[in-house]
Amino acid sequence: MSFRATPSPTSSTTPALRWRVVVPLGVALVLAAALRVIGAGNGLPYPLLNPDEGNIVPRAWEIVHGGGLDPGWYDYPSLLMLLLSPSQLLAEAPSYGAARVVAIAVGLLGVAAAWWLGREAYGRRSAVVAALTVAVATTHVAYSRMAVTDVLLATLVTAALALLVSGRLEWGGVAIGLAVSAKYPGIALAAPLVVAAWGQWTRLARSGALAAGTFMLTSPFVVLHAGRAWEDISRVQELARRGWLGLEDDPGFTLAFVLRLWDGVGPIVLFAAVALAIAVWRRTRADAILAAFVGAYWLELVPVEAHFDRYVLPLIPLVGVLAGSVGSLAIGALVVLLVPLVWSARAADELRGRDARLYADDWIAANVSRSSRIVADPSTLPLDGYNVTRLELPGPGRPFDLRRDLSTLSAAPGTWLLVSGAVTDRVAAQPELYPREARFYRELDRLHTAAFEADGDAPGSTGPWVRLYRLP
Repeated sequence: MSFRATPSPTSSTTPALRWRVVVPLGVALVLAAALRVIGAGNGLPYPLLNPDEGNIVPRAWEIVHGGGLDPGWYDYPSLLMLLLSPSQLLAEAPSYGAARVVAIAVGLLGVAAAWWLGREAYGRRSAVVAALTVAVATTHVAYSRMAVTDVLLATLVTAALALLVSGRLEWGGVAIGLAVSAKYPGIALAAPLVVAAWGQWTRLARSGALAAGTFMLTSPFVVLHAGRAWEDISRVQELARRGWLGLEDDPGFTLAFVLRLWDGVGPIVLFAAVALAIAVWRRTRADAILAAFVGAYWLELVPVEAHFDRYVLPLIPLVGVLAGSVGSLAIGALVVLLVPLVWSARAADELRGRDARLYADDWIAANVSRSSRIVADPSTLPLDGYNVTRLELPGPGRPFDLRRDLSTLSAAPGTWLLVSGAVTDRVAAQPELYPREARFYRELDRLHTAAFEADGDAPGSTGPWVRLYRLP
């Protein structure tokens, strides 16, 4: 396999050039920090920004409070839980605020990693565009406030690609192992590793061994309990293949994920597409390595019907790197980054309000006995200390939860029902797909008056609306 020579990046070791690195990278990091810090406290002390925080942070807390290193849950590998665990040392209960501080730091490292990848692949111009792209990308900004796996995966993917492009294959293998230990789709990095090490078979084998060893070191129980882990992984993949509540009307996977990229970074996607076509024709070593990852990761997304915006996060740094790789495109790419900057700033400002579900939490604490039974939709409140029955989330191919029956619920005295727009509105938008669920919520609204309700669209509030009903 032969490549055209990649132009060497301009040296930045002289004092005259060093400021040209420090200043734009510093601007990108400061901008990224400002966008991510604003709104990072939304929903605290509960994991209301993303329910996955409720799966990850308590397990990180348990690691440093006598629970051991085995999470006993393998929907995700263990790296993020290990990384978050030091932030939980002084907390008497799982601290989502402390975990989000770590998440923001990981997001800022992602900005620096994008700079590094652009610098190694195409030079300083690409580094500037890449760092600013990640700094303002709406999806990256949003998930950098959440203690979930996706930004960690994107950061490690970016670092691994920078190592491969620069020829540091063994260190690239270590970074690949960490990326897979952050989230399983990091395995797509095997393709650029093969491209980068083509013809260097001993180094390829060594790098692959280092990747496997790093994964086993940081997620050992995925290997030790391979059968249980495979069951968890298969279940998650099956749910993703079926689709998800609220995403039923998405177009086919290619267009759906292109639209997710557009929602994240805006018109710079067009610049990156042109640059990718140029890269395929130009065929330098860096071009081939980056194209191999784009192709392999895109193939991973083919069977997925749940087109979550977070799934495109590993591609966002590459959008910036590629858009900055062609001189005639770079200036235009920088200009259109104003679009996601405005989007991210608006989204951050909206998170300044108080999540409506916290008002419900206050009301429940003051008015509902601890002995009462509360039946609750997903994505409402944790309701620790209460007798809670948690309803299943509807979704394509999922069975109807028979507990969604008003006559049955009303038969038990002292029952409360907590519902939220995060589920109800999505069901109501697809009554033909969820006829029994839609009928349940229509009857609830027709037959009962909410004892309490709060609307996330009210001034000073955020999040979905929430209502609490006393049954019967």
